[in-house]
Amino acid sequence: MARRKGRLKVGVISLGCSKNLVDTEVLLGKLRSGGVEFVSDPKKADTIIINTCGFINPAKEEAIDYILEYAQKKKVIVMGCLVERYRQELIKEIPEVYAYFGTESWDQIVEFLGLERAEKTQRLLTTPKSYAYLKVSEGCNRLCSFCAIPSIRGRYRSKPIEVLVEEAKWIAQQGVKELCIVSQDTTYYGRDLYGKDALLKLLEKLEKIEGLTWIRLLYLYPTDVSDQLIEYIATSSKVLPYFDIPIQHVSSHVLKSMRRGYDKDFVERLIERILSKVPHAVIRTSLIVGYPEESVGDFEELLKLVEKGYFHWVGVFSYSAEEGTPAEALEDRVSFEEKERRKELIYQVQSEVIQKKHQALVGKTFSMLVDGYDEDFGVVPVGRLWFQAPEVDGVCYLESEVEVREGDLVEVLVKDFKGQDLLVELRGE
Repeated sequence: MARRKGRLKVGVISLGCSKNLVDTEVLLGKLRSGGVEFVSDPKKADTIIINTCGFINPAKEEAIDYILEYAQKKKVIVMGCLVERYRQELIKEIPEVYAYFGTESWDQIVEFLGLERAEKTQRLLTTPKSYAYLKVSEGCNRLCSFCAIPSIRGRYRSKPIEVLVEEAKWIAQQGVKELCIVSQDTTYYGRDLYGKDALLKLLEKLEKIEGLTWIRLLYLYPTDVSDQLIEYIATSSKVLPYFDIPIQHVSSHVLKSMRRGYDKDFVERLIERILSKVPHAVIRTSLIVGYPEESVGDFEELLKLVEKGYFHWVGVFSYSAEEGTPAEALEDRVSFEEKERRKELIYQVQSEVIQKKHQALVGKTFSMLVDGYDEDFGVVPVGRLWFQAPEVDGVCYLESEVEVREGDLVEVLVKDFKGQDLLVELRGE
């Protein structure tokens, strides 16, 4: 790509999950080192780079919408998971795009733009000063029937502990208080690199980093949530007792077809093990409804589990067949309308659960991490308590006469709640 005179103005759009966001931040760091000027208004950009998600149908549709919106008006570069899965189809169907790149293609993009490549660069953090993500690995070795991630991202590849510790130290030096550990499968960490589980060893080193207050583990595979991990979390001063465990279902019949490697009894025992060792633990999970093998009875089992109130937060996805996955060959017997009905039923039940949990919090005090200000509520400070993960859980709206800053940790009193969110005030005001 020929360079124009002056600094290249680039707009970057990041779609998908937090792991994709880390990839975007790596790219931003490399582009900044190459002398790029970033613009938030696409109209002012010379080039727009879109980092896509290609995991499920709604994410793919969102990515296509963005590509089509800008490809007719600007030089657009598309990268990420969608390209990794559908490169040839995209080239054929949307030839207006200037260039397509797969995942982990940062250096190729820098070269394509005609920029100088720096020997060593740091990510450009785009999250508030309160939190940042640390991606500990790439890829996945699981063989879940519904998931295309292994074919997109490849086999599991752990980053060395010393590399992660240095990255985490740098993040802490930027004033970040909360470190969110992410990957496709966090509990698998280290097996490929060290021949054994190494997550606890990594956590021991991360806990020693000055400046970090909270360490949050995300994406724990159910069968690898060991007693040792639970006990470590129970006694840790920094690793939060927040268990993000995507069980996907509870019916043994459905779980077997999903190739998850566990059954209903295992799910129930896992929850009991966690709560017996960490009674105040918060459990978040992800569920799939409308899987081809899911009968009415299977769904009712899942609904009953949610009704028991074990989970603080629940994400529900309607099943969609993904190309190249084993489940694609199964007859999709559940209609779109029925999938949506089942999803809504889960959310209705979970809404009642969270209302009871929130009611029990009224009048209690907590430390709140300030994420910034919510302009929709008249520039109201917004933040999170330890059991609220960024971007996916509820938040706190702070009533305060005192100015608070992004990244502050303040003591608050829970006054009330509305839906998923809490209304709090500064303690002592």
